Amino acid sequence: MAAAPPASASPRIIDAYGNGGFRIGGETFSGSILVLPDGAVVSWSADVDALSADSFDAVVAASPPPEILLLGCGARAAFVPPAVRQRLREAGVVVDAMGTGAACRTYNVLIAEERRVAAALIAVD
Repeated sequence: MAAAPPASASPRIIDAYGNGGFRIGGETFSGSILVLPDGAVVSWSADVDALSADSFDAVVAASPPPEILLLGCGARAAFVPPAVRQRLREAGVVVDAMGTGAACRTYNVLIAEERRVAAALIAVD
């Protein structure tokens, strides 16, 4: 998938994922991304095995922060380190880790329900 600049708008549906990127609201994004509650999509350098509290600075800085952060860990769910859960909990954010495909589908359902949600999505092939 071709790279596109970060976009910002109201929350948008994730149209597709795979081939190392995502299509959201008709725009294509390469690599791993954060989808913030205001609809902004930003590039995110993430390795599921090296997640730290700092990996989610943009999520915590969102105003207001999301109620829920969906963490798309790649091919399957992964363990979220306690320090990460604690930092997000202190910001009022519940994190739910799952495979990237499940995170994309769940994100779309929550957006349709008008929930304040963010997604941290690791790209899959």
